[in-house]
Formats: sequence, C-alpha cells, structure tokens
Amino acid sequence: ILQNIVCGHISHVPPNSFSFPPDDSIKCHPPPDNSEYFLLLLHILTVGEKRKPSEPLTQEENKRPRVVGDIPMDLINEVMATIADPAAIPETSLLSAHSARDEAARLEERRGVIEFHVIGNSLNQKPNKRILMWLVGLQNVFSHQLPRMPKEYITRLVFDPKHKTLSLIKDGRVIGGICFRMFPSQGFTEIVFCAVTSNEQVKGYGTHLMNHLKEYHIKHEILNFLTYADEYAIGYFKKQGFSKDIKVPKAKYVGYIKDYEGATLMGCELNPSIPYTEFSVIIKKQKEIIKKLIERKQAQIRKVYPGLSCFKEGVRQIPIESIPGIRETGWKPMGKGKELKDPDQLYSSLKTILQHVKSHQNAWPFMEPVKKTEAPGYYQVIRFPMDLKTMSERLKSRYYTTRKLFMADMQRIFTNCREYNPPESEYYKCANLLEKFFYTKIKEAGLIEK
Repeated sequence: ILQNIVCGHISHVPPNSFSFPPDDSIKCHPPPDNSEYFLLLLHILTVGEKRKPSEPLTQEENKRPRVVGDIPMDLINEVMATIADPAAIPETSLLSAHSARDEAARLEERRGVIEFHVIGNSLNQKPNKRILMWLVGLQNVFSHQLPRMPKEYITRLVFDPKHKTLSLIKDGRVIGGICFRMFPSQGFTEIVFCAVTSNEQVKGYGTHLMNHLKEYHIKHEILNFLTYADEYAIGYFKKQGFSKDIKVPKAKYVGYIKDYEGATLMGCELNPSIPYTEFSVIIKKQKEIIKKLIERKQAQIRKVYPGLSCFKEGVRQIPIESIPGIRETGWKPMGKGKELKDPDQLYSSLKTILQHVKSHQNAWPFMEPVKKTEAPGYYQVIRFPMDLKTMSERLKSRYYTTRKLFMADMQRIFTNCREYNPPESEYYKCANLLEKFFYTKIKEAGLIEK
C-alpha cells in the first residue's frame, strides 16, 4: 500500500532546464517474441551495443567456436518454438498465484483499460482543460492518500510548472500518480508524491507506475531517483529497487531537496539496459526456457545403459568418468580448480590477475568495447561481446562471485576475437598469446590445477 511519502521542495532551486510537452503519453510495447531477444537477456554475459533480433542461426553458424557452457542456438530456437506454441503453453485470462505484481496492470494497459500520461502545468502554453482536470484529480488523490501532507503544499507542487506527474488514468479519471521533479544538471530526479486511490490498490498499479517512470527517465537519460519516505512507504520503495545506500554524491542533492525529520532518504539507480515495464515478462520467459532445457536434460539422463561387465573379467576398479552416461548427467571430476570461499580474497586474486592481463603487451585490442565503425558487422557476428573495460567494471561492482564467472568472461574475449578475425590477423595472434598468459596467471593464483 502506498502511504504517506514525505518529500521536500525548496523555492530557491534553479529552474529546471529540461523541457517537456504538456502531455507525454506512454505506450506499452511488448518485447518481440523472438529467441534471440530472450537469449540476450538469458545470458548474463551480454554486453555492448544491442542489435536487432535476426533469423535463427544456420548450420554453418552453429559450427563456430563458442564458450564452454554456452547453450547451442539450435536448441534455444527449438525450445523457444515450444514455449511460443499456444498448444504447448495455452494463454489464459486468469492470473496464477505466482504472477508478477504488475502482470494484471500490464494486461489492463494492453487492453486499453488504463493509460499513463506524463503531465504538468505550463506557463508558456495555454492550459489544456483535460490536463488541468487530471491535475485536480491528482491533487485529490494525493490529499486523500497522504493525509499527513498539507493540502496547500500538495496543490502547490502538483501545479508547479517545475514538477511533472506520471498520471494513471482509468475510465477517464485519475486513480493514481507519481509527482516528481527532474534535476538534469545534477543527474537525479526527486520523487515528491506517490499514491494510488485506496479502492484501486493491491492490483499492481504502484509497481507498473514506477516501472513506467523508470523507462521515462531512461529515455531522458536521468538514471537516479531520490525520495524521502516515511515508515509506511519504505516497504513499497524497497520492492521497487530503492535502498538507503545512496549512489548520488551528497554534494549533488544537498540544497536541492529538503531534509525531513522522521523520514528516510532512499535512492534507486536505473539500468538503461533493462526494459522495466516488461521485466517480469522477460524473467518469466527465461524461467520457461530454463525449465524446458532442464526437462530435455532429464529426458537424456533417464536413458538406461547396460550393466558393467568389466568386473566379471577381473577388473577391480575403473575411472568414474568411464561409466556410460555419467558425463551426460553433468558430473565433473573433483579438484579441477580451487574455489575461494572468502569474497574479499577472491576479489583480490581476480583484481591482480586482471591487472596483469591489462598490462600485457598483447592486451591492446581488447581494452575497450569494439566500435561498430572499426569493425563493420561485428555485432551481427558476435552475439555476446566482452572486453577488459567491461570486466573491470564488473569486478568493481562485485559481479564475479565465483572464479568461473570471471574465467567465462575472459574466455569469451578470446573466443569472440577468433570467431570474427581470420587466423592470420594480428588480432587473432594477440588473442592466442594473451589467452596463454591469462591461464598461466590463473594457475599461479591456484584457481585451477597446474
């Protein structure tokens, strides 16, 4: 339940330099039902520029080298065809008990039951009657749902031209909204009020509102939210990705937003790669893909093999890996690498290795993401780009929780290079030499057996 969000406003703040039309309608675009689109999100290793989904891989493309652990594209295409088949997974208008919070709201938006509009008062244009009526409706919703806030204060901010409101419209009337003020020069937006009328709560509208607001700000290249929340609102904001760990430097927001006693400052950093309004759909699709892949794997390992006859011939023991079907179950020999349990120790080891790799004389082609201008068609050939700069950023953010994640990213750099460049090229040779150096350092660190 959205309740009592306490946020500040200061009259001497410089005018907002960002301009908006008085009514920015927001449309819902479902993600393309395409295997490659979901594969891009299924692989956490995906970085670099996005490209348009293309046709399934040909047989020749499937023969290209790939990173160990990658799922073959022909299998992905086959699974995607299965889960896209209405006969296999029939659609229903009923929501399951495990549906995402915003699923009902998203379906209503697609059916045209609800609409989202970014609106605000304007001193430069003649007031639009419909927008003014919506602003009055928003003022009423905020006043009823946020009783601790003075009505005059709410009215002043809702009608302040510096503030905008993402309004939720149902059957032509306002049922909720998020009032905010953007500070482009400071790199953040302050969320002032957030509420949904009481008889429309617990329907996923609050989550869907916030997801639309996130996409709106990604479009306008502002990637941080700040808000002051009282004890009743903290739970809601946590569910929307907010935390008390503020990423915006204090110098950026002090003097721009007002500090309130008894309220908690919370922030949310946006990821421009995430389609927030469709995020739960993508996660659901990923789960379906993984479930189908597991089912296929289980079907393979259910195969019955004949009993071992070697013991009748006097053999006392055999290697485990020689047992028919054992490798197909996913079994791997023990002791093929040391997994560091201490996160700080792992971070330190990986940081040292990465520094050595970046300092190597053959690392220069891999320091930055590949530029489209320098390598035409690169992103049509290489599905999952990787580079040392991205690895440094991932290491800094503590993405590498295991050595395997780190090694997979590094291996992808070398595999991608050999896939795109001919064997006689300098890039190809650099990849081979740097790969050899990398595995030497990994062995020296004790992360794999020598």
